[in-house]
Amino acid sequence: MSDFPINPLVLIGIGSSFACSGLFYHLYQEKKRELMTLKEIPVFRPDHHLATLLKSSPHRRLQYAAVEGLVQADEKPLTSQFVPRCYGVLQKIKVVEHGEYWNSISKTWSPRPTNRKETNNSVPFSLICPGSYIADFHVQVQDPSEGSGYFLERIYHRVRRAEEGLVNVVLEGISGERAVAMEESEEMLRVGSSLTVFGEVVLEGGHGSLRAPRDGREYLLVPTDYKRFMEQHERSASMWKMLTAVTGVIGATVLAGVIYNMTGKQDDRSK
Repeated sequence: MSDFPINPLVLIGIGSSFACSGLFYHLYQEKKRELMTLKEIPVFRPDHHLATLLKSSPHRRLQYAAVEGLVQADEKPLTSQFVPRCYGVLQKIKVVEHGEYWNSISKTWSPRPTNRKETNNSVPFSLICPGSYIADFHVQVQDPSEGSGYFLERIYHRVRRAEEGLVNVVLEGISGERAVAMEESEEMLRVGSSLTVFGEVVLEGGHGSLRAPRDGREYLLVPTDYKRFMEQHERSASMWKMLTAVTGVIGATVLAGVIYNMTGKQDDRSK
């Protein structure tokens, strides 16, 4: 064996391939189990079928279910600060000021901590079926801030560079600080957008109510319909499965090549 030394890098490559294959297989199995759990969750639309089911359920509630529909404001919707004729029910406006300060030791301008200002606004909202009205059966979404998942859409983003002028130069020399840029962004959950919510569903006063489950399961808000949500998870599972196969095949191929070269050289020497 010592007559036919193997490059350590080759051994490292083979071990890394099999290690990655094992990791990807573990992630694939986790995603597969997650998919099976998601498929067991009942899915509804905010319609009279759901209302009838809630009326016949114990305590007029479903412990855990998914409801998909369109977002409808229960009050006057919020108006975008930057985009005309854009309305929503949840709004986050963020302003970040980027600046620098004069470092007397290094004689250079150094970044200073950014100044962040964030404003959050919301109005009560419900999920409705496409083509229906708020007067029909609807499901109100309670305390969306308690839910997980990122369901806001960024509708505006702009970075404004600071203007240079004589006055600004004088102020920089006095204060030792200067503004570099102003970054503005706005995110909203828009009226009419698709939303799927996983949580506890309760019948209250003729309409449904979605809230965080009391059994500890995840209160999840997803900015798409249930079908697309499941397709995303299936694509993720397929990706981990493919990576498992690719890295495993690479490791096995390189290992087979090393063994073949070793046995071939052994045969040549014996002859």
